[in-house]
Amino acid sequence: MQMSTIHFVIIAAIVAILPFAGSAGATDGALKPFKDELFSKQTVIESHDNGAFETIDYQEMRDINGRDEIPERRVKGPYVSLGVRWKQQDQTLTLGDRKVDVSRTGLDAKQAFTVIFIHGRGGDRRLGSNDYTFGGNFNRLKNLAVDNGGTYYAPSVKTFDSDGVADIAALIRYSYEQSGGKPVILTCGSMGSFICWGITRDGESVKRLKGMAILSGVTDPDFTKSVFYKSKLPLWFAQGSRDPVYPPAAQEALFEQLYKGGYPTRFTLYQTGNHGTPIRMTDWRKMLNWILATSR
Repeated sequence: MQMSTIHFVIIAAIVAILPFAGSAGATDGALKPFKDELFSKQTVIESHDNGAFETIDYQEMRDINGRDEIPERRVKGPYVSLGVRWKQQDQTLTLGDRKVDVSRTGLDAKQAFTVIFIHGRGGDRRLGSNDYTFGGNFNRLKNLAVDNGGTYYAPSVKTFDSDGVADIAALIRYSYEQSGGKPVILTCGSMGSFICWGITRDGESVKRLKGMAILSGVTDPDFTKSVFYKSKLPLWFAQGSRDPVYPPAAQEALFEQLYKGGYPTRFTLYQTGNHGTPIRMTDWRKMLNWILATSR
């Protein structure tokens, strides 16, 4: 049977689309593995709420001293892949009337998704882009972004007040527009959580977000009044059980309130973990995949 010209055109169009099928998976919760054998094999010692709350076995001697060449300063070589540095650039973005210093890893436009990490007090963009500290976990995040056609931003936040919130709102808008409306995920560590909670009240930012994660953060008792809450966007908590800065009890109470109300939420508690433990131990691939796969 002979095929008409129109048949050839249709087949050619299908073939042209096929190479992009794999990258599209990144936006439906299918980030490809990256060093999962080193980062994702964490032992769950207790779980409840149908697995939404997990307590993870954490041991300082194993997870810091056994993982780092110089404890808390330089991880061992197998935990990092430095080729991603070729995709990294420090920039000062002019976003309307605001200027935001960022370290960007990955595409600057048409990315499949964007992850933004907000540091805590005393930090800047270098904290979230350092390949060797926190057990190499930021290096893994950068590689996950690049390997899946995404973008990772580590901005410097000058103040943890309304000005800082406005800066990150501008970065969220910029990322969303540069990507053509693809998912933007906001993650905040320690005092950076003030920025996350501020963003939850900004309706324009919430419209552009896919979800959020709070790592070792403060609790917002008024979260249920926010636009983010009303939009039912996925929210992931991670805390160390012995965090002396922001003890986990208040976050656990908020999680339970949300979970019992049918809100999409997860909680990871690192048994015996300290304030910096979630930044070192969070399984970025697991967390991002869950957020990307959770519908609005």
